[in-house]
Amino acid sequence: MSWCGPEATDELLREFFRTRSSARNRMMKNWGVIGGIAAAMAVGVYVLWGPSADRKKRRRGMVPGLMNLGNTCFLNALLQGLATCPSLISWLQDFTTNSSSCLFGMECGQTSEQTDAQTSMQTEMQTDTQTSMQTETQTNSRVSKTLLQLLAALSSPDPGEDDVLDAGCLLEALRLHRWHISSFEEQDAHELFHVLTSTLEEERERQPRVAHLFDMETLEKSAEASENPASCWSRGPLHPVPSLWRTQHPFHGRLTSYMACKRCERQSPVRYDSFESLSLSFPAVQWGRPVTLDQCLQHFISSETIKEVECENCTEKQAKTEDSRVLESQRTTFVKQLKLGKLPQCLCIHLQRLTWSPEGAPIKRHEYVQFSEYLSMDRYKHSSATQKAGRSKKPTAEEPHDQNGVDPEHHNNNKPLSNGSISSAFLRSGALGPQLDLVHDFR
Repeated sequence: MSWCGPEATDELLREFFRTRSSARNRMMKNWGVIGGIAAAMAVGVYVLWGPSADRKKRRRGMVPGLMNLGNTCFLNALLQGLATCPSLISWLQDFTTNSSSCLFGMECGQTSEQTDAQTSMQTEMQTDTQTSMQTETQTNSRVSKTLLQLLAALSSPDPGEDDVLDAGCLLEALRLHRWHISSFEEQDAHELFHVLTSTLEEERERQPRVAHLFDMETLEKSAEASENPASCWSRGPLHPVPSLWRTQHPFHGRLTSYMACKRCERQSPVRYDSFESLSLSFPAVQWGRPVTLDQCLQHFISSETIKEVECENCTEKQAKTEDSRVLESQRTTFVKQLKLGKLPQCLCIHLQRLTWSPEGAPIKRHEYVQFSEYLSMDRYKHSSATQKAGRSKKPTAEEPHDQNGVDPEHHNNNKPLSNGSISSAFLRSGALGPQLDLVHDFR
């Protein structure tokens, strides 16, 4: 048996380490190949089954979202509520379409009436006039067109290009009407609602009151609008044909108010005031019990007692009994009644959760408000028969009424107020009758 020397041992060790290093290098190369294959497979899976441009489109039946441009939650909440009002969308479509057709009819009529005797200077002046009129009309209807585009995209069941909408264009359109609304500051949604309605009313007022003679499409639509046109028995001149876009927006309604003297029972004429939303305060209820919408409406129309009001009828009667001597004006107690004279097509209700304590500190009401599925407005409407019956009945102090005012002379302050803590509920009225269908719930 031969023994290995030191040289042979060193040679064996070097051969062993050399073989191990080559095996390790081959193993690292194999791992590199495996990693490259795995990366290629991952890229292939991402390309074949990964997200595509088509998947960004909104699916059918899904509601798109609204981008928050800073602190524009008030704007997004209002637009989402308005998108559930088909009457408003229909009115905007008619308004924008008819105002555009009026301008188109004027341009076509002027072009067809041109003769060969017109000079080139007259043609240029006419073209400049038409261009300026078109630009002014587009500016005047900027808010209505922008609002229609946003509401149509929010309410359309068909999938759109994007699932997120940017409502900043509406703020830009409002700024053209001199409204300074910052998207980085918290605003009041109720105040923004009145800004929109007043701007729409302003654009409506800028439209011509009667249809143009060359706007044959509008004239024909006006004649065919009613299936049973009423006959005119007057021999006087006929009224001008009303324009279709001159109709009020669906939030426009009218309130009636009248006052009656408790002493002489004389009742003042009924006064009609326009409104776009009803600001309802909370009635006094037992702690822990919910508040219903009917209670808020009943509290809104409850009678209001006003003291120390000058009554001309009582003064005249007193003068007759005192041998026509000059007497001071008689001041008595009046009862003021508020009701709904004309229901809007879409009723907007603003719940006033901000109240004031006797010490003057602001208090927020946290009561839950119950909404029924159907809301009957018969009891809140003004009726001429009820008014005539009320003239023969002397108002008494025993008549129930809520006393929620802080002023001792005015027990019930029912005037709509704007505050910073609000919630709006939109109610859609049916085609027949005063019954309203509930669209939104409120908590």
